Amino acid sequence: MRPLRLIPDDTRFRFMRWRRYAFLFTLLLTLASLGALWFQGLNLGVDYAGGLLIEARARGSFDMTELRSRLGGLGLGEVTLQAIGGEAGGRGQDLLVRLQQPPGGPEAQQHALTAVTAALQPGFEIRRTEAIGPQVSAELLRDAVFASVLAVVLIGIYVWLRFEWQFGLSAVVTTFHDVIATFGLFAIFQLEFNLTILAALLTIAGYSINDTVVLFDRVRENLRSYKSLPMEQLIDRSVNQTLRRTLLTSGTTLLAVLALLIFGGPVLRNFSLALVWGLVVGTYSSIFVASSLLLHLPSLRRSGADPDAAAIEGKVHSEHHPGQGSELRDLS
Repeated sequence: MRPLRLIPDDTRFRFMRWRRYAFLFTLLLTLASLGALWFQGLNLGVDYAGGLLIEARARGSFDMTELRSRLGGLGLGEVTLQAIGGEAGGRGQDLLVRLQQPPGGPEAQQHALTAVTAALQPGFEIRRTEAIGPQVSAELLRDAVFASVLAVVLIGIYVWLRFEWQFGLSAVVTTFHDVIATFGLFAIFQLEFNLTILAALLTIAGYSINDTVVLFDRVRENLRSYKSLPMEQLIDRSVNQTLRRTLLTSGTTLLAVLALLIFGGPVLRNFSLALVWGLVVGTYSSIFVASSLLLHLPSLRRSGADPDAAAIEGKVHSEHHPGQGSELRDLS
């Protein structure tokens, strides 16, 4: 008795038939992300925009709405409150207070810290205060951009050396697509972008390229085995052979990240959201973008054995589906 499989291991979908629609969707998504970054920009957190950070622990119960109103009335600009751990509004709960960078230098910063500290007394114990100046925040933002670009370029060089330059170029374009789409998500919805989101971006880039390399490895194997098979059919075959692994790996990871998104609280919400979005976009790009780009680049080398591709295709299909033809079934 064969075990129940949620995803069959012998799918024969014609993914490349839909590549033009996928390219159109990819183009629209990329343009929307770049447009949001250009016109709206990112909602930079204290890490990148500079400002003041105060961490306090509640000595008793408190009302978040009343506290937000009290701190907002100090005339210090936008004040962001974030509760961490403990029972909502109860003893032992930590509170993060973020303020915009006040104009006027160190004296203005000290005045803002004193005003907020006084407003939190006596119900809170001040545990930590930090001031991030504009020069430090600018350096952090520059380093964040440099780290993201360097990671994508090094990934492309690795794939180039391991396979051929067509694979490396496709991997770089695909990874840039995933990273830009995640930037676009935060720009469109003006979600706070901080150091933890940078960690999520680098995680997305690594996860995406891992999935892409598995697919490219199968394409390379099939290039050696099916030298006379048209490239579109060869890529369809490769995607179908790795589809079960791709969906199961992405699906199980997505379940864990969704649990983090739902139950992780406000501190991990944006980080988890970035990972969820990155998993979805990364899986889509590995199936449609990375593989489809290979069709529009110069022909790949087909070294090694040269069996009759049509005969092998029919033999493999007849083993799985006796009496049926060898045509790939339409995804629709």
